[in-house]
Amino acid sequence: MTELFLSAFVTLFVVIDPPGCAPIYAGLTKGASPAQSRSMAIRACVIALAILLVFALFGQALLGALHIELDAFRIAGGIMLFVIALDMVFEKRTQRREDRAEKVMATPEIEDVSVFPMAMPMLAGPGAIASVMLLTSKAPGTEGALVVLAALLVVMALTLAALLAAGPLMRVFGSKVESVITRLLGVLLAALAAQYVIDGVRKAFGL
Repeated sequence: MTELFLSAFVTLFVVIDPPGCAPIYAGLTKGASPAQSRSMAIRACVIALAILLVFALFGQALLGALHIELDAFRIAGGIMLFVIALDMVFEKRTQRREDRAEKVMATPEIEDVSVFPMAMPMLAGPGAIASVMLLTSKAPGTEGALVVLAALLVVMALTLAALLAAGPLMRVFGSKVESVITRLLGVLLAALAAQYVIDGVRKAFGL
């Protein structure tokens, strides 16, 4: 179970990417008071967690209703995560997030960024949803699913901490350190994504 927890933690941490979200959140809430910034960070993490929990608990039932086999979802999810990993390595994902943040900041009437774009699609995006469904689907029984959910809770707690400390951290580390971390996480995610595809192909063809 320790191995499952570590695997789930690393996968979700890399996909949700708290170090990458923190500087963007700092930019989005630049004009907000500390209390407003704290409130939006908490709300964003709670909403994102709720979305991911729904897919973790009911994702398999949804696949069954759509007549999609789990192995097909593993392969598709692995390919999706691999694309995200490439974006992270070449910093395209960060650029898209920053472009989305700039659009939000350019619209004065949008003050609360907790739901959009923070909760979704930045935290609970397609990659995170696919990951949490894959992890719970291959977890052994109820105990395994609880271990995955515990890893999700820890990652979301770290994400909340990163968002709350976004401003001070950006002043200390700057954007270069964040860029290096994002690229390293991207390489790790690429390997995890390849493993998902390999597992899905093996089981689909009985290898």
